[in-house]
Amino acid sequence: MAVTTRTRQPKPQHITKPAVDPGGPVDPAADAATAQRLTGVAYLRVSTKEQATRGGRAEGFSIPAQREAIHKLARDKGVTIIEEFVDAGESATNARRPELQRMLAFIKEHPVNICYVHKLDRLARNREDDVAINLVLRQYGVRLVSCTENIDQTASGELVHGIFAAISEFYSRNLSTEVTKGLRQKAINGGTINRAPLGYINIRRTDPNGREVRTVDVDPARAPLIAWAFEAYATGEWSLSDLCDELTLRGLTSLPTPKRPAKPIRINTLARMLHNPYYRGEIVYKGARHMGTHDPLVNDLVWLKVQDMLAAHNKAGDRTQVHDHYLKGSLHCECGSKMTVNLATNRHGETYPYFICLGRHTKQNGCRAHAVLVSTVEKLVEEHYKTVEISPEASEALEGMIGEIFTRIDATSDQERTALRKQAEKLEAEGLKIIQLFYDDSITSTQVKREQERIEEKLQQIKSRLEAFEMGCKDAQIRIRAYLALATNAHDFYMCLDPASRRLCNQAFFTKIILTKDWVIKHTFEDVYDTIMQPEVRLHADYWQRTKQLHPSISLDAPLPPQLAEDRVGTSNIWWS
Repeated sequence: MAVTTRTRQPKPQHITKPAVDPGGPVDPAADAATAQRLTGVAYLRVSTKEQATRGGRAEGFSIPAQREAIHKLARDKGVTIIEEFVDAGESATNARRPELQRMLAFIKEHPVNICYVHKLDRLARNREDDVAINLVLRQYGVRLVSCTENIDQTASGELVHGIFAAISEFYSRNLSTEVTKGLRQKAINGGTINRAPLGYINIRRTDPNGREVRTVDVDPARAPLIAWAFEAYATGEWSLSDLCDELTLRGLTSLPTPKRPAKPIRINTLARMLHNPYYRGEIVYKGARHMGTHDPLVNDLVWLKVQDMLAAHNKAGDRTQVHDHYLKGSLHCECGSKMTVNLATNRHGETYPYFICLGRHTKQNGCRAHAVLVSTVEKLVEEHYKTVEISPEASEALEGMIGEIFTRIDATSDQERTALRKQAEKLEAEGLKIIQLFYDDSITSTQVKREQERIEEKLQQIKSRLEAFEMGCKDAQIRIRAYLALATNAHDFYMCLDPASRRLCNQAFFTKIILTKDWVIKHTFEDVYDTIMQPEVRLHADYWQRTKQLHPSISLDAPLPPQLAEDRVGTSNIWWS
C-alpha cells in the first residue's frame, strides 16, 4: 500500500511562541529573555467625533483611558507596544475603518505577537467582522487580548469571546433601533435632529426639573443676513454668485470650529441653504416632513418664491446680473423686453451710462429702439409721477367707500373662517396618519412625499385665506390709507427719495414702466393702484360719498346713474385737474 507523506507547513519565521500568557497571570518561571522579545500593537477607538474631542482635549477622555489600560497590561506582561492605531469617531459596525485597515496591513509586514484592545466591542460590533478580523490575526500568529475580558485560547475563553461578540452585535443593533426611534419621535415633536444649519446655534438649557435640554436658538449675528438673502433672491433680481458676494460684503461667515476658523460661505453652500426647508420651520427626517419648534427665518410666501426662482435658474442657467440702477427691473422697452444699463465711451475718453433694450442688444426680436441716456430716462420717470396722482378729495371718497366694503366683508367672514379651520384640522390629522403609515412601512417614501405635497398645497391655500381674514379690517384699512396717501402726493414723495427707495417706490406703484421709441413713459399699475386708479372706481366712490350724505342707507351695490356713467363731465371735477 502506498503511503502518502504530508509535509507540515512551517510557521512564519517572525512568529515566536510566547513563553508567558500575555493575557493571563504572570508566570515567574517564564523565560525573561523570550518575554522581552514579545511585541504588540494597540487598537483604540471611539464611536463619535464628540467623544474624540470631549472636554476640549485633543483626544477627549476615552482614548487616553484606553491607552493607559493597554500600556499598563503590556508592561505587566513584558510586552513592548511597537505601534498604536486610533480610530477617532469611527463606528465599529463595519470593518472599513482607516486605522483598523492600517493595523491589519502592519501586522502582515511586521513581527507582532499580540493585539491589545480595551474591550472587544472596540474592535467589532458585528460577528461577521469579528470572525474576519480574528482570522487575519490568527493567520499571522497574532493573539487578541482584551484588557477587561478573559478571552484566552482555551475552550472556555473561545466561548466567552463568542458570547461577548454576540452581545456586542445585539447591543449595537438594539442601540441603532432605539436611536432611530428616538430621532423619529424627536422629529415628530419638531426637534432638530442634527447640527442646526447656518443662522441657528445649538444650545443647552436646563428645564424646571433640572434636566439638560438640547435645543436650537436663532443666531443673532447670522440670522438677519440669511433672512435678507431669502427675500433678496425671491425678487428675481439676484444671481446666486452676486448674492454670495453681497453676503460676504455684509459679513456672513460660517461658524468657526476648533479646527476651522470662520470663513465666507461659498456659492454651493448658499444654494443648499436656499433649498433647505428648515428655514421655513420644517424638519425633514427620512423623507417625511414635520413642523419644527424652532423659529423660522422666512415666511411661506418668500420660501415658495425662492423655490420658483431656483427652479427657473436650474432650467435657464444662473445668469449673472449687475443691478447698478434703481430703474433696472422695472423699466421695459415698448417691444416688451427689459432695458439694461450699458456704458459708452466717446473719443475724449468720457464714459456715459445709457439704457438699451435687451431685445435689441441680444438681437432676439428685431427691436430698433435707440439707446437713451440714463439721466434722460430718470427725468422722464420723475415727470410721469405727476400723471398718476389723485386729489385729496378723491382719496377721501375712495377711503370711505373701501372702508364700508371691508366692514361688510368682516361681518360675513366668521362662518367661512370656522369652516376653513375645520378643513385645516382634518388635513393635519390626515398628514399625521400618513406619517404613521410610512413609519409602519405601509406606504413608500414616494407615496408619503406625494401625499404630503398635496396636503401642504391645500393647507397653504387655507392658511393664505385665513391670514387674509385674520389681518382684519383695521390693518387692511391702514394699508389702503397708505396707498391712497402715496397716490395723493406721488411726485413730491418720489422726488425726496434716495435711489434705493426710488426702486422700492417704482415696484410698489408699477409692474412695468414702459419707455416708447418716442421717449414717452407709459405704465402698468400694481394690483392695488390698478383698482383705485380706474376712473370708473373713482366715479363710483365720488357718487357714493355724495349720495351717502343724503341717503345714509344706500347700498354699495347701487349702480351709477346712466347719465353719470356716460358723461364724466357731469360729475364733480375732483377727479380731473
